[in-house]
Parts: sequence; C-alpha cells; structure tokens
Amino acid sequence: MGPNNPSMNNIEIEHPKIVPQEEWIAARRRLLIKEKESTREHDEVSRQRRELPWVKVDKSYLFEGPDGKVTLADLFEGRSQLIVYHFMFGPGWEEGCGGCSFLCDHVDGARQHFEHHDISFAAVSRAPWAEIAPFKKRMGWLFTWVSSFGTDFNYDFQATATPEELAKREMFYNFKITNIEGEEQPGGSVFYKDDRGEIFHTYSFYQRGGEELLGAYRFIDLTPKGRMETSPLSWVRHHDRYD
Repeated sequence: MGPNNPSMNNIEIEHPKIVPQEEWIAARRRLLIKEKESTREHDEVSRQRRELPWVKVDKSYLFEGPDGKVTLADLFEGRSQLIVYHFMFGPGWEEGCGGCSFLCDHVDGARQHFEHHDISFAAVSRAPWAEIAPFKKRMGWLFTWVSSFGTDFNYDFQATATPEELAKREMFYNFKITNIEGEEQPGGSVFYKDDRGEIFHTYSFYQRGGEELLGAYRFIDLTPKGRMETSPLSWVRHHDRYD
C-alpha cells in the first residue's frame, strides 16, 4: 500500500473538539511544555551516548566494494568518525530490505552536510558485491556500500544470526537474547579512528533505534493522521514501488 493508494489517502479520522483560536493557543502551549521536556531529554540522552566507554576493534575486516577490497579503516575515507548501517541484504536475495531502503533514502542528502562534520557513512551487507551493485544502481544511491560476505563483521556486531542462533530462532540482539524470525537484522554501529590509526567501537543501535535517522517520520508525525501503521514501517515500499 503506497501513500498514493486511495485506501490510505481516504482514511477518515475522528475530529477532536473544535474550539476558538484562543482555546487552541492555550492547548498548544500546554503541549509545547511537553515538547520542550522531550527535547531536553533527547539532548541529555545524546550527551550520555557521547560518554559511553569504547571498545578497541582488534580484528581485521576486509570488505568488497566497486573498486575491490577495502578495510574498515578505508571506510573512514580520511575522517575520524564512521557510521555503519547494517543493511539487511543477505546472499541470494533479489533486493534489499524495504525498511533499510527507507532509511538509506535519507542518507545522500544528509551526508552532504555531515561529511563536512568529520563523519563518514557506509552501508554494509552480507550479500556479495555483485548482488548489491544492481540494486544500488536501481535505487540511485551514491553513498558507500560494501559487502561483508565471508567475514565475521555482521556476526560480531549482532546484525546476522549464526546458523545455531537461527536454528533456535533466538540471538543476542539489541543487547539481550531476543526471539528472531530471519537471519538478517537491522541496526547500525559507530566507530572512531584516532591519529595512530586505532579503531574503536563507540555505539550501536538496533530495532527502533534507527528511527532517529528517519526524517520522513518527523514530517509524518506533525500531521493529524500520523503514521497510519498497523506495525512499524508496514506502509513503506522501495521508492520505485509506490503507486
């Protein structure tokens, strides 16, 4: 169901109480207090995120991209900070995950700015590069995307279930043992590289943690109808698949 589908566009919502402008202003001011509290709480969580301890990355990872083999250090592209998105695209898949694609639709516009703020971005998937390349071209994305096929990277950063975990349908994911249905799981990891070239893992997010990066949701949440979701991302399609 795309956003141009009449079944979504024609959904009626129950009108709240209709009031004079003065009463609306009073109600809006009450909500503004809550919004400011939420903003301050968000700032505090971000501050605590920056104060998390780091873990040194001692293992060597070798990825494959359009120009051949690259290391984790190469993905920094001369910057000191790197955001990796664990894009759900397993070996043999015909196309990448719709939800991951929705998130990555936001990247190229944003990276014009954050690349000038000492931050690089790379998507990493387990599918071989030869399977990733056609889909990336189809989506029209320009950001760095590499394959971790044949490496431990996705397993080490809790983005892919091992065969044993998959058989049990549970894995260590989002920092606890979690029931799972599929092999690939969404998430992201953040790394820092110091002047000596040492790399540190500073942060990871999973499940709804990725909503921080979904600018489209911020627009949708402003509207009366809101997200109109039966479950998170239930309405989302690849951007070339909407009606």
